[in-house]
Amino acid sequence: MSTELLKTIDWGKFPLLPVIAQAYDTQEVLMFAYMNEEALKLTLETGIAHYFSRSRQTLWKKGETSGHLQYVKEAYLDCDNDTLLIKVKQEGVACHTGRMSCFFNRVDIDEAPKEPQKTIEAYSIADTLYHIVQERKYADPKSSYVASLLQKGDNSMLKKVVEEAGEFCFACKDGEQEAIIYEAADLMFHTIVALGAKNIHPDRIKQELKRRFGLSGIEEKNSRNAH
Repeated sequence: MSTELLKTIDWGKFPLLPVIAQAYDTQEVLMFAYMNEEALKLTLETGIAHYFSRSRQTLWKKGETSGHLQYVKEAYLDCDNDTLLIKVKQEGVACHTGRMSCFFNRVDIDEAPKEPQKTIEAYSIADTLYHIVQERKYADPKSSYVASLLQKGDNSMLKKVVEEAGEFCFACKDGEQEAIIYEAADLMFHTIVALGAKNIHPDRIKQELKRRFGLSGIEEKNSRNAH
């Protein structure tokens, strides 16, 4: 695919280019995402859609985990050169919920959007929980535990994290493996809720842990103090 497209975009003004992915055969709109310059370069070089995740702050190849790759057939810039439309051959489905398109929540005029039914996802549990938290921000707290945590505010939500951390510590002290696993799951769940409330994807934590590989504890602590 032509790399002339890279030179057409003012990356200084638009470091993240909005991208609409559309099915090449049916013309169905599949998803909306962003590309930075490197993601678009990889897309053009490989013919497979690459994007930039704002929540994870990293490049990602669509379908790298699930196998649901997007093979780019055509690409179009809009009249202002600040939005890209790509027509793709979609392997499998486009949406992380298991649906073909991310645009499945019909919003009727004067009616509230309906809660989508969950389907099996090909992504990690942490990623799934993060997306559930994002959806529950606008859910009825009477019907959703996550929504109730979010709507009670930071103090109540973070109090649960502290409580679960304490219970995890006591379980470790008692040495009962099943209890340790159970309490660790509770702690991780409430931690992901808190991260989701602040729009921080759990993958950012994985990236930070990966950054620390090769650093001694003293070096890592000194690097934080330097900032």
